Amino acid sequence: MSRRMSSIALLGLLAVTIACTNKKVNNPLANVGSKQPDKVLFDRAMEQMKHNRFDQSRMILQTLINTYPDSEFIARAKLAVADSWYAEGGTTSLAQAELEYKDFETFFPNMPEAAEAQLKIANIHYQQMEKPDRDYTHAMRAEDEYRQLITQYPDSKLLPEAKQRLMEVQEVLAHREFIIGRFYYLRQSYAAAIARLRSVVERYPLYSQADEALYLLGQSYEGQVNNLRAAKMQEAAKAKVIQEFTKNAAEAYDKILTRYPMMTRAEDAKKRLAALHQPIPEPTKEAIALNQKEEESRRSSGMFGRLMGNFTRHPDVAAATKVGEPALVTPKPYSATEVVKEANAALMGLNSASGDHKVSIETVKGTGAPPPSGETPRSDAPPAADTGAPAPPAPESTADSSGVNTSTPAPPADPNANAVPELKPNVDDNGGQPLPPPAQVNEIQQGAQPDASAKPPDGTTGSAKTAPDNPAASSSSSNQKDDSPNVSSSKKKKKHKLIPF
Repeated sequence: MSRRMSSIALLGLLAVTIACTNKKVNNPLANVGSKQPDKVLFDRAMEQMKHNRFDQSRMILQTLINTYPDSEFIARAKLAVADSWYAEGGTTSLAQAELEYKDFETFFPNMPEAAEAQLKIANIHYQQMEKPDRDYTHAMRAEDEYRQLITQYPDSKLLPEAKQRLMEVQEVLAHREFIIGRFYYLRQSYAAAIARLRSVVERYPLYSQADEALYLLGQSYEGQVNNLRAAKMQEAAKAKVIQEFTKNAAEAYDKILTRYPMMTRAEDAKKRLAALHQPIPEPTKEAIALNQKEEESRRSSGMFGRLMGNFTRHPDVAAATKVGEPALVTPKPYSATEVVKEANAALMGLNSASGDHKVSIETVKGTGAPPPSGETPRSDAPPAADTGAPAPPAPESTADSSGVNTSTPAPPADPNANAVPELKPNVDDNGGQPLPPPAQVNEIQQGAQPDASAKPPDGTTGSAKTAPDNPAASSSSSNQKDDSPNVSSSKKKKKHKLIPF
């Protein structure tokens, strides 16, 4: 009995000794050795997250990060904080989760969990993606994030999932462009329809309705041909543009037969090529097999799925293919303005495909050197008098074979030829005194009697009183007839003597 009690006491002492030692334990998550306190905190946080207590889980993880900055659990703790926001859901929580995942990629870019963080960033926008006829912001962001994962982590085991999600996102974006292009086509806005439909077939070759997009593209080109035939313009230019549009329509129909031969619009494309008098190409066996695999991998949502899709905001991605590689490079999108410019280039005879638009400049050579420029006029110079004489002709220029002017230059003009003569005061040359004013012929000197027989300077007879050309005399004679007292009073007026200046 005593032996049994001693063995029990020994075992208890051994257990207490093992519990008191600070021994490292293996971390099942990081597969590295770790001390007990940080592991306890991490396990407690994971337990809280399993019960959807996300706030408590984040508080424990933050305590671990702040208390043990050198712990082996730091990377997993930061990723677990982002996972807690991601699992909580909601617009605000998902936005915060995206920030936490980006921080994890910034601090730990070489860890295997970095690809997982990038995948979850893309999934955040994938979950918020809406239908094609609604806001496409999250769809564009999801496409960019999945492409970044594929190009930045090409050896990750998450690559197949990322590619499949990317093809589903591109199915939604392609359908959005397609319904816009069809909208413009039905309203006969062919330039805008061509821009949208060309973007669909070049950016998203795995689109489930790529053959329909190509067929509407060819129909849009034919619609432009019909509009040109009714337009009033030169026949030669009209024929050139019609030929260009017909060629583009034939290329669209050809691509249906060579790339998508197993789809529904293949027979319609053959009929249109026959109507346009264009050769009908034959698809290769590889193209037929590839297109058949793509069509077999697609699935349909069914009538019940389409009915329930009316009550959800998430788009239906069942038609996305499961075969092939998604497009990782986005070509330059087309616009209606570029389509109109290409039509104008074809009308002008330019090669719009090469983009070689050159402008020729013609240089006109003169027969001689230009005349020298005159002096700048001054504000204080007197104005030149207009003599009315024509300007002298310029000398004829004679140039030799080298283009050098050999004519003799004309002598310089006299700068004082057109100058205004200087005004001088009326003074005496000897004394410098001003000269008296000249005598006035129409004034009567003091003490002299007017001579009635004197003749005016123009040689006519008669006095100044009866001269018809003298308005003063005629007015005085009329005054005598009307009012005689005024005449007598005027005779009694004193005559003043004029004093010279």
